[in-house]
Amino acid sequence: MLGDALKRLLGTITQATSGPQPEQVEIAGLPVVVFNTRPDIRSEDALARLGAALALIDRYAPWRGRHLRRDLSGILVQRFACRAALFPEERTCLIELTFLVNPAHTAEEVAASLVHEGMHARVAASGARVGPAMKAKEERLCRRAELELGRSLPGETGKAVIARAEASLLLDDEAVAPRVDWDLARRRVAEVDRSAREGR
Repeated sequence: MLGDALKRLLGTITQATSGPQPEQVEIAGLPVVVFNTRPDIRSEDALARLGAALALIDRYAPWRGRHLRRDLSGILVQRFACRAALFPEERTCLIELTFLVNPAHTAEEVAASLVHEGMHARVAASGARVGPAMKAKEERLCRRAELELGRSLPGETGKAVIARAEASLLLDDEAVAPRVDWDLARRRVAEVDRSAREGR
């Protein structure tokens, strides 16, 4: 069942497009909405990868899985200008569609993104007000959660997660929590999608 906040977000998305309509499913006890605007991507493939990532969290960091279910109203899968994001008012974690299906990325990396956004959700759920000066501190908290997950994964499977988290933790405040020009990012995403539809 979709919570009220996720329903509102879904309504906003549906009203903003005359194209494909969102699909609603449930994975591992979490409501998931897939808004797939890419005919070259199968929603089933994205959902399979998302399910695998959630299973990894539940197996190797089960407390993180419990936190996700407590702090999030659901997960939204759609095109976006970064791997993942949190909509704090809706308590919704966005996972980027092409990131999910890209064979260059592993289920472990998807799991790390879920854990990262889950930490943002934890902070939001606590009622803490994070001003601009504290953004870098919060971002490092999220990267440390990724690092902890990576280290808990078996064998070499967490290697990419560990490397990315460690590299990010070495960045200065401005680089670890950069300001993003979302209009420019949206235009770049739209151009990539046009190219994909036209087969370029």
